[in-house]
Amino acid sequence: MARVICTNCRAKLLVPYGVSIIKCPLCYSTIVFQNNNDYLAPVVSQYNGYGNSYYPTGSGNSHHRQPPFPSYHLSPLSVHGRKRAVLIGISYHGQQNSIKGSVNDVRMMSYFLVNRFRFPNESIFVLTEEERDPYRMPTKRNIQTALHWLIQSCQSGDSLVLFYSGHGTKVTDINRDEIDGFDEALCPVDFQTQGMILDDEINATIVRPLPHGVRLHAIIDTCNSGTSLDLPFLCRMNQTGYYAWQDHRVSYAYKGTSGGVAFCFSACNDDENSLDTTAFSGGISTGAMTYSFIEAVQNEHGLTYGRLLQSLRSKIVEAQKHLYGPYTPTWASQVPQLSCTEEFDIHSKQFII
Repeated sequence: MARVICTNCRAKLLVPYGVSIIKCPLCYSTIVFQNNNDYLAPVVSQYNGYGNSYYPTGSGNSHHRQPPFPSYHLSPLSVHGRKRAVLIGISYHGQQNSIKGSVNDVRMMSYFLVNRFRFPNESIFVLTEEERDPYRMPTKRNIQTALHWLIQSCQSGDSLVLFYSGHGTKVTDINRDEIDGFDEALCPVDFQTQGMILDDEINATIVRPLPHGVRLHAIIDTCNSGTSLDLPFLCRMNQTGYYAWQDHRVSYAYKGTSGGVAFCFSACNDDENSLDTTAFSGGISTGAMTYSFIEAVQNEHGLTYGRLLQSLRSKIVEAQKHLYGPYTPTWASQVPQLSCTEEFDIHSKQFII
């Protein structure tokens, strides 16, 4: 591995020898080396778009320096297959407000993808605190690297999945691209020292680069998650199944893809909390959204997006009744949401990963 410095954001990066072009994982600038043997004088091009390139892990300004990401994770697409997934579960061991069900959620989702949708095991990137590999700890840097891996070199016909179970929150929107004035954010295990991952970054990393013919499904089981991927259209559906798409676009910020399509099922509205419960699984803690999602897809054939959304909402109501009785307090309200990069008929489009 060679050590270089991004001359745009000054992040310190470690890259494989012989690579002549990379993209900085922090500022996304394209770094072109003057020659393959000169790793001390990188030149940053003026192009900051989203092409296909390597995304090495850099130490940046992190207080916890990490070794370079193993090169086998950056192998060609053939190693990963046409289906790949990033599954993130964070328990926050030793911190306030730890979560009991997140790792269980990841285990269920991994089994579900392999056995129901035939995802290859080697194409599923798991990040939890239970992993022995330090590169699979759900730190901010590792999650960012995993997101880049998910999108790397994808092509028409590929199916991508992002699953997250952990804490989420919302923060004041600085660049004013949110109609409600708040960005949604995921909380890595080290968020108290390294910061959160905003929906703006998630959109820029895995939504905007999606090429034509690629499908991305995100299942986000966390609080304040309604627009976690910052997708342009949010489905508003009432109890009878009538729906309308709410436009979240703003004129000065692009939230779409490069031709592909992204769907996001989130646990609740942006101003609601998600439920971690034992109501479904005989004393084992799971996310209500995660368990309901898997159960609905497993038990119903020919499921449409609309039917899946209705099923999620009815199962969450069951869990709330189990926990709170017939009257759920307002602060515990949880209504799963569907957002997408395009509008479509949710009652006729079949759900396929």
